[in-house]
Amino acid sequence: MLFRNAVRAVLAAALAALALLGGQAVAAPAGSPGHTAATKAAAEPKVLTYDSSESAEFAEAVDSGVKVWNENVTSVRLEKADAGEQANVRIVADDGWPRAQTTSLGNGTVYFGREAVDEGYNTTRIAAHELGHILGLPDIKPGPCSSLMSGASAGTSCTNANPDASEKAEVEKNFGEGSSGAAEHQRKLVFKDFRP
Repeated sequence: MLFRNAVRAVLAAALAALALLGGQAVAAPAGSPGHTAATKAAAEPKVLTYDSSESAEFAEAVDSGVKVWNENVTSVRLEKADAGEQANVRIVADDGWPRAQTTSLGNGTVYFGREAVDEGYNTTRIAAHELGHILGLPDIKPGPCSSLMSGASAGTSCTNANPDASEKAEVEKNFGEGSSGAAEHQRKLVFKDFRP
């Protein structure tokens, strides 16, 4: 008897609460303002693929440079291209000075030059710096070590591979929803290099 009365009391309380809440909860329809395709797209970063198959001994540094950007910005993400896939960014090792050739925002070739490495510059910093050009950042020279885009002007003792707050903000703006970054950065055959 006590059990039956307890069950009735719980059911009565549940029904009263449901009546106060206006009935059954219903998910918002897919076309409602709180659940639009634009809302979903705004939360997802633009994905750029990269091909590091020609980066030779710098493959690990390239992956570290990619990790730097993926950990520091949310509007764009770099992912390794699948075999045979046309990548947005191609990374090639050569004997010259490190440089980036952009074809448009988020697209181009990074030449990971051995000359700077031979002079003692940090390989992760080089990779992150050149990828910064692909993401639309200009050189800031001369500049302090705290600025990734200061490149070699910060000296061989500088191992900072992280973008500063303004560099992060510019990349976020370049790839953010509704940004005019793509139009501002449409360029053909522009070389940016790590050299001071």
